[in-house]
Amino acid sequence: MARIAIGSDHAGYDLKAHLVTFLTVLGHEVDDRGTHSTESIDYPEICADVGRTVVAGDADWGIVLGGSGQGEQLAANKVRGVRAALCNCLYTARMAREHNDANVLSMGGRVVGIGLAEEIVTTFATTDFEGGRHQRRVDQITALESIF
Repeated sequence: MARIAIGSDHAGYDLKAHLVTFLTVLGHEVDDRGTHSTESIDYPEICADVGRTVVAGDADWGIVLGGSGQGEQLAANKVRGVRAALCNCLYTARMAREHNDANVLSMGGRVVGIGLAEEIVTTFATTDFEGGRHQRRVDQITALESIF
């Protein structure tokens, strides 16, 4: 089973709380990095914290959640070594893993319902990176981190 870091803002809190239980029941070790209520909060530091937890090797992969998931993905991707992907459907979840070796999943709690979110998380968790020609492209993405 995987070690998963998870974090959200207030808009993603309810979905996060559900996914923590869902993942725990499946036998995963879940590290809840916050927030812990629906009180309005800024998300960038929480999402960066999830990303740092993954890059440090303290989690196998991460999940960040917000209203749309857009800002959360952007914030997580500011951490060197994070490849966060916004996935609000099964296809993008599969492609994020197969082609991009994504290590953080972002979703919008105001976009994705609970049932679909469970399926997206399951797809992300069970899809392997294909490597091959995709590895060359992931290496190019990683190289961009050293430009500035």
